[in-house]
Amino acid sequence: MTINIQYQDMPTSESLNEIVTRNLNKLAHKFQFLIRADVLFKVENDPTGNGKICEVQLSAPGPRIFAKSNENNFEKAAAATLSDLNKQLQKRKEKISKRKKTL
Repeated sequence: MTINIQYQDMPTSESLNEIVTRNLNKLAHKFQFLIRADVLFKVENDPTGNGKICEVQLSAPGPRIFAKSNENNFEKAAAATLSDLNKQLQKRKEKISKRKKTL
């Protein structure tokens, strides 16, 4: 799986790169149908104290899978986004296996 990580309005972070890459590779190992991941970290002005945003878009057979989290730090945002993606991928895998059984 190809992983593209971008940073908008903030400096690049090697530690975030490592965390996201490691977790996306785990997802790719669990769900072999993944082709590509586009990750975007950005900062937005948020009066509630949040504003650290992580967006991930996955390319796989069928519609693209997207998740976004807005937290008070990037590690929490990445963890929440990856957790959401895992749930979506599990549902996609169940749909694929149901289709194979009916054929």
